[in-house]
Amino acid sequence: MAERTDDMGFGGLRLIQDTEEFCYGIDAVLAAGFAARNRHEKIIDLGTNNGVIPLILSRISSAEFIAGAEKQRRGFELAVRNAQLNGLQDRLEFKLCDILDIAEHYKKGSFDAVVCNPPYFEKSTGIINDSKGLAAARHETTAGLEDFIKCAAYLLTNKGAFYMIHRPSRIVDIAWHCRNNGLEPKYMRFISPKEGVKPNLLLVECRKNGGRELKFMDPLIVYDSEGNYTKEILEIYRKE
Repeated sequence: MAERTDDMGFGGLRLIQDTEEFCYGIDAVLAAGFAARNRHEKIIDLGTNNGVIPLILSRISSAEFIAGAEKQRRGFELAVRNAQLNGLQDRLEFKLCDILDIAEHYKKGSFDAVVCNPPYFEKSTGIINDSKGLAAARHETTAGLEDFIKCAAYLLTNKGAFYMIHRPSRIVDIAWHCRNNGLEPKYMRFISPKEGVKPNLLLVECRKNGGRELKFMDPLIVYDSEGNYTKEILEIYRKE
């Protein structure tokens, strides 16, 4: 177990991380920034790990209550400690639970927004890390893509918003499962490492029981030609 505490920015946020298990990346920042585009009162992050997305949302959104569900005890304990470290115990709530058992912890329609940065790889694909924490963060070990989407549909109020970051290769699966569970895709945005490079990430916004109209936003470019963050990425990080 190797811990470190990082200064994240976002108004002085600090984050305790286990460097042997999971360290947050730009994916979490982009997911939080995408969700913060709209106003919400109650938000939950599915698979929150050390609570990084709720922490960021506490600074860049006006939500009164932000929750996080995490099945790995180590990640859950770090999330609780991170809320305490930043004095956010009254605004953030973390539950030690598998999303497959979410009904045991929250009532149907408890939130007006759900955020999710789920494992990208299906259970039978890729090399699975020996670390249980890293394996669960990267691969669908127990819950799969459809399970996360079903969980979001259960938790959302009517017309509530579901935000997900994933891989473009799963776009058909995402749209299929979302529509089948009453979450209508409304916006999608592709993310590319550099200009002219194929996208490696995808942001999706759905609305529960929303009308059928999907809009593609302008692509988001992470790095400029000199290898620095683009202006829009710096704005998302609140560094511009």
